[in-house]
Amino acid sequence: MKLGECKMYWYVCAQQTQMLKHLKKSICEVPVRNTATQVIALGTIVAVALIIWNSLVLITGCESPIVVVLTGSMEPGFKRGDILFLNLNKTPFRAGDIVVFKIKEKEIPIVHRVTKVHKRRNSDEVNLLTKGDNNEMDDSYGIYADDQLWLENSHITGRVKGYLPYVGYATILMTEQPLIKYLLVGGLSLLTIISS
Repeated sequence: MKLGECKMYWYVCAQQTQMLKHLKKSICEVPVRNTATQVIALGTIVAVALIIWNSLVLITGCESPIVVVLTGSMEPGFKRGDILFLNLNKTPFRAGDIVVFKIKEKEIPIVHRVTKVHKRRNSDEVNLLTKGDNNEMDDSYGIYADDQLWLENSHITGRVKGYLPYVGYATILMTEQPLIKYLLVGGLSLLTIISS
């Protein structure tokens, strides 16, 4: 290492040390009452969010009333990053309905269109065949479980009632790039602590 590079290295280290001292001083100067108020405010925000979510679950009848489209299988209707609003009522399913369903071997719900409805004899139960609008074949070829040809009512978690384009793309980014999520949460936390 050359003498000039060495001096520059120590200069940068000294600057970083000064920044850390200033940050520590800023954090230590936050009064306890301010901190308690901020913690209570944060707790209130979390509680209100949970109340709103649980109210939506009760109103819609869905365990997850809002989902984000993760793939392009429903293009051009729904694109990756669109937010879907779901409902699960007693209305009979029809071909053309867009449903969200879960398969045992797959943890992520799937959004596809109903192409066929098969009503069982002597029962209110129906079997559904689905397909992504952008897929060539129906879901019995590769999407459903190996021995499964139809969906049953128990697989359906909701029926699409509305959507907002691209609003959910931020959640996809944070899932695919965890560093972005950590930087965002860390930055917001730091801002909350220092901004008092």
